[in-house]
Amino acid sequence: MSVTTSGLQSKSSRRAVRHFVELVSSMRFAIALLVILAIASIIGTVLTQEDPYPNYVNQFGPFWADIFRGVSLYNVYSAWWFMLILIFLVISVSLCVIRNGPKMIADMKSWKDRVREGSLRAFHHKGEFDVPTSRGDTAATLQLLSAKLGYKFITRETDTGATLIAAKRGALTKLGYISAHLAIVIICLGGLLDSNLPIKLQMWLFNKTPVSTNAVINDIPPEHRLSSSNLTFRGYAWVPEGQYVGTAILNQQDGSLIQDLPFSIQLDKFIVDYYSTGMPKLFASDIVVIDHATGKRIPARVEVNKPFTYDGISIYQSSFQDGGSKLDMTAWPMTGDRATTTPFGGTIGGTAPIDPHIIGAKGDTVEFSDFRAINVENVTNGSGAVDARGVGQSHSLKQAFDERLGSGAKTSKPSDLRNVGPSVQYKVRSTDGQAREYNNYMLPVDVAGQPMFLAGMRESPNDSFRYLRIPADEQSSVKQWMNLRAALATPAMRVEAAHRFAQRSVPQANAELQKHLEESAVRVLNLFAGADEAGAAQPNGPGIGGFQAIAGFIDRSVPKGEQEKAAGLLLRMLEGATWDLWQISREHNGLPEAKVDEKNTAFVQSSINALSDSFLYGSPVFLQLDSFKQIQASVFQLTRAPGKKLVYLGSLLLVLGIFSMFYVRERRLWFWLKDKGEGGATVLMAMSTARRTLDFEKEFAQTRDTVAATLGGRPVVAAPASPPAAAQPESVGSHESTR
Repeated sequence: MSVTTSGLQSKSSRRAVRHFVELVSSMRFAIALLVILAIASIIGTVLTQEDPYPNYVNQFGPFWADIFRGVSLYNVYSAWWFMLILIFLVISVSLCVIRNGPKMIADMKSWKDRVREGSLRAFHHKGEFDVPTSRGDTAATLQLLSAKLGYKFITRETDTGATLIAAKRGALTKLGYISAHLAIVIICLGGLLDSNLPIKLQMWLFNKTPVSTNAVINDIPPEHRLSSSNLTFRGYAWVPEGQYVGTAILNQQDGSLIQDLPFSIQLDKFIVDYYSTGMPKLFASDIVVIDHATGKRIPARVEVNKPFTYDGISIYQSSFQDGGSKLDMTAWPMTGDRATTTPFGGTIGGTAPIDPHIIGAKGDTVEFSDFRAINVENVTNGSGAVDARGVGQSHSLKQAFDERLGSGAKTSKPSDLRNVGPSVQYKVRSTDGQAREYNNYMLPVDVAGQPMFLAGMRESPNDSFRYLRIPADEQSSVKQWMNLRAALATPAMRVEAAHRFAQRSVPQANAELQKHLEESAVRVLNLFAGADEAGAAQPNGPGIGGFQAIAGFIDRSVPKGEQEKAAGLLLRMLEGATWDLWQISREHNGLPEAKVDEKNTAFVQSSINALSDSFLYGSPVFLQLDSFKQIQASVFQLTRAPGKKLVYLGSLLLVLGIFSMFYVRERRLWFWLKDKGEGGATVLMAMSTARRTLDFEKEFAQTRDTVAATLGGRPVVAAPASPPAAAQPESVGSHESTR
């Protein structure tokens, strides 16, 4: 067989058709397709697929995000051009097998016994021996030796009166080439069968269109639904505990298709098992599959990586979500001079209006999006400090090396994983459609040795939550901080707190200094509270307050050289006045005066930080979770993948083909026997292989020596061990792959 990269030669009278057939069936075309396919697969692996489009805009910018979407890089494996490459690859490799397969099989079956003595003498790997035995006895001896060496052989008498023994070994290597090429075809066919192509064909042929509304599934018309006998699909089903579904959702670029199932899935219970650290180690769903045709109920358990298959459809545990947990909460106002609470309830996935009497509410609504009963968090920051406000810890050089050497899973950043309890996530949406997202924890979290209620806020889903840290009081509640916030918003209380601060800071004998300090303390509290210069509240709630307001005042009123000193003075004044404001708040709420100790001082300092951050919180209320009734929901991935078996078969054929090509070597062996005049015989031995390697050189030398020792004859010609630079005429036994 001659080496060629050309394809089939069509007999069509049209030149364009002949060139197209030759191109598609050629080796160079298939290799080009494989290279493009490999590059596309790399892109699909590196670039996250099927993410929301805004994520790509944030990552690449609007210009490149639009270009990448235009060429379908966000769903490479279902892109039209990817499917087209697979189709042409199947056609190209199939034509190659059709062209070369019969030749290879014929070559494998051939004994190549039509050679002449001159052809064998032209071989590089040859040897010639004079033997004293007759030609018949020598032929019988060589037949036994060939069988012992693992060769199959035939013997025939030539027309010149000589005896030819033609032997071969490892001829099945040609099946390896055919098997490897068929494997590529089968794997591509399996991929096409399990791809989005059958769905697209149904959309084109039967006018199926995606639906983009949030209508009830039972009310969606047939043009948006696929039959339960659909050949292949991959969809998702969301099932709350105690409920069942009989459809799957197939996400498309411009909406979703509804896939009807031949059965319903009922979720009895969702199970989560945890490690001692609080990290989950098992997700499982106890389900009941209800057959629509027979009504039969089949109980099963679905775990991660342990699917359940029924009627050719595999049910995988994909993830889990909240299934509509019931929440009981308390709404604390974040504006105004009152800390009056109101009960607030909701259901995950539902909405609830905020009391319009709360200052700043203006018809805002709360949209509950998620609830988590367990949250395992790393409560340290990147430097190892527990509080994000802390400073980094120092490490020796040895510690730095130990942190980075050893296990590949080791990290140089310390972690302290803890279960910090339940949390609720929701959005507060204003009447103009704008919304901020919040994430509040139910229980206080220990931050730098002090219990804090964490209230997260972010303005965009792409941002990380920024947390308002509200210090917990001695009853582990936010009540005293909320009362302090309301006191800060009350002008009379600010004045009273400034008066008390001045009285205990300056002796009565120095009345003028005391009055001056009181006026300064009132101004600081007014600035911090976001009130105007006269101390009046802003008409629409607090304006710019907190540290930002004080910093702005210093920047406007104090020369730059004295700003640092003025800032320290004002902050000490703020801390002292806030202490008195807290005492006033406690008196109004029937609590005794707090003692001056480290714990209470830390509470006031943390309260000041939280009060300053509260001006950036952006919500008229803080929703504190009091109790809940959790309802879990499982997200199942349902797949019908008939091409999976084809891929498994193709993978097996590919392994067998590659193993055969690399580890099975075809060898051909010939013996030409002639009579001598003195009564003996001469034996001409020749050997060839498809791939000449160092191992073959050793094998030929061993075979030649074994033949000489077995025949007991005298060598006449012995071939050198190393091949010459020039090509040798061994075409009788040579062959090549189709690719």
